[in-house]
Amino acid sequence: MNLLERAEEFEHRKFSFKTTSDRIVASREVKALILELNEVYKIEKDLEIMDQMKRLTAVKQKIEKRLKGRP
Repeated sequence: MNLLERAEEFEHRKFSFKTTSDRIVASREVKALILELNEVYKIEKDLEIMDQMKRLTAVKQKIEKRLKGRP
């Protein structure tokens, strides 16, 4: 599976993490995807890759916000 396809699939995945462990795994997975996309972006400078990274970063922030709890 292509890197962009994996990122697209993760973005459209249903996010109903029942346990903290599920959230941690998802956070690590999306972080790895963002870092891989960043390496490709450094070479290709494709705006589509940048947009994908931005969307994944928003998803990652939501997951981490839920992990840290509400003040």
